[in-house]
Amino acid sequence: MADQLDNQATVQPVAVEASSLRDQVATIRRALVVSPVRKWLLWTSVGIMAVIIATSIGQVLLNRWNQPFYDALARRDMAAFVHQLLVFAMIAGGLLVLNIGQTWLNQMIRLKLREALTLDLIDQWMRPARAFRLANAGAIGVNPDQRMQQDAAHLSDLSTDLGVGLLQSLILLVSFVGVLWELSSGFVFHINGWSLAIPGYMVWAAFLYAGTASWLSWLVGRPLIKLNSDRYTREAELRSSMVRVNENVDAIALYHGEADARQRLELDLGTVLGAMRRIYTAQINLSWVTDTYGWITVVAPILVASPVYFSGDISFGGLMMAVGAFNQVHSSLRWFINNIGSIADWRATLMRVADFRIALDETDVLHDTERRITFDQNANGSLTFEKLQVASPEGCTKLSEQHVEIRAGDRVMITGEPGAGKTLFFRAIAGLWPWGRGKIGLPAGEPLIFVPRVPYLPAGTLRDVLNHANGHAPASDADIAAVLAEVGLERLSFSLDRVGRWDHELGDDEQRLLGVARLALRQPKWVIIDEAMDAFDGPSLRRVLAMLEKHLKGATIINIGRGQHNIQFFPRGLTIVKDSGAPALKPAHVRAGAIDPPPVAVRRKK
Repeated sequence: MADQLDNQATVQPVAVEASSLRDQVATIRRALVVSPVRKWLLWTSVGIMAVIIATSIGQVLLNRWNQPFYDALARRDMAAFVHQLLVFAMIAGGLLVLNIGQTWLNQMIRLKLREALTLDLIDQWMRPARAFRLANAGAIGVNPDQRMQQDAAHLSDLSTDLGVGLLQSLILLVSFVGVLWELSSGFVFHINGWSLAIPGYMVWAAFLYAGTASWLSWLVGRPLIKLNSDRYTREAELRSSMVRVNENVDAIALYHGEADARQRLELDLGTVLGAMRRIYTAQINLSWVTDTYGWITVVAPILVASPVYFSGDISFGGLMMAVGAFNQVHSSLRWFINNIGSIADWRATLMRVADFRIALDETDVLHDTERRITFDQNANGSLTFEKLQVASPEGCTKLSEQHVEIRAGDRVMITGEPGAGKTLFFRAIAGLWPWGRGKIGLPAGEPLIFVPRVPYLPAGTLRDVLNHANGHAPASDADIAAVLAEVGLERLSFSLDRVGRWDHELGDDEQRLLGVARLALRQPKWVIIDEAMDAFDGPSLRRVLAMLEKHLKGATIINIGRGQHNIQFFPRGLTIVKDSGAPALKPAHVRAGAIDPPPVAVRRKK
């Protein structure tokens, strides 16, 4: 069991600090400012603003059309009626073109906004070592694929729809408040012989009516922010479980683990359904408020203006014009009511995307109060460790010797007891885990090639896999075929240009052998291996050592593993030890307002 734990990544505890809405909006704004599509976004935003302004002008003209049209109906004036129909056709035709243009611009903004957000998140995520550090930063680093793909897309759609809708409502409000104020300025109420004039009477009525509805909607709908965020987290967990089952179907079948896998999936599905049930309950409660106000709105403007109409101060056409202006003002003011559910969803999605990007920004400064390992360059071309201590939450990993120098051409075997932290030591040399004390001196001008237990095989052709990160001219077919034959994978020589998921098609040993073939083609001067050779049996190991002897003659090879495989090949030995009494790594601080489950110390397989 201890040996298994040493082969797994240590998860550092993380103290989560809540980020504010201001932080989240500022983070997204910074991402858009530096985006390569920022100019496109700017001009489409200007274009849709111009279209909305033109549409509001058309709506004002359409509202003014109400009075002569309905007055013509009241007078039974056929000529005026036909004329007003022609005027309506012109106004409606113009509005139709504007509406179609607005729809196209809306879709383009969605598309470009998603492109900008997703490209920025991918760029931040793929900075050197960031993805690794974020994966070890607690709950904020869980399921990054959902945050970059689904959440970014959802945020783009919601931001576009809500932003355009709010802009349109504000412009219509400005356009029709003046119209409604002018129409209701002459409203006089006659009560028991008294006359009472209220300037802008219908404007104040619209503000009071919509303000009351907005306040009640916010009180009832506010819980949806937390509920939506919780649902997205549960959905990500369910998808992650399904992917995990799909990637381990062979092991599940061999161990007859279908019942356990089904139980795990059913539990995750249950949490998703529970989250959705809570959302639906909140939405029903919100519907009681919004739908009630929706039905009242059908007659509200007529009820507000009816005393003036029945007193004879305005005509039927004037009444309909006032009702139309009231509806436009009220429609603008009730934008918040109509979109309270979407606003809550947007707020939850913004938290998930923005907090993920905040974590990406801050992952480079995790443990900023902790001491870091110092990296230096050795002019004599050697690799040195001076009083090196690698800090972790469990204690300290170090070499049994305080001063170690490995010269060019040396072959060194570094061993340690199970749980000593061999993989952590490997990551410290690579710079992935910089927390600790002491100094690592790297050979100046010589790149170090790091070989993990299972090599990274990118999707693509086998030729691309073998030439991955080569740094030299691509290898010839003859050279590739020769090294594949040496590792016993000559059958792959006929598949060099076939695109495949080689990490799925090849077994673990075949992947490791392919990694050795890649080393033989690249011929680096410095190689550091993390237990990749421990899995080879006797014949395979002898074949690998023979290949390294042939193709990496004179190279420095450091193998971190469980035991001495071949004392002739690795004549020098070093030992890793664990000092549990040394100061442990303190919790990091990551700002995160997203409603995620509390971080747990789960050990993640490499």
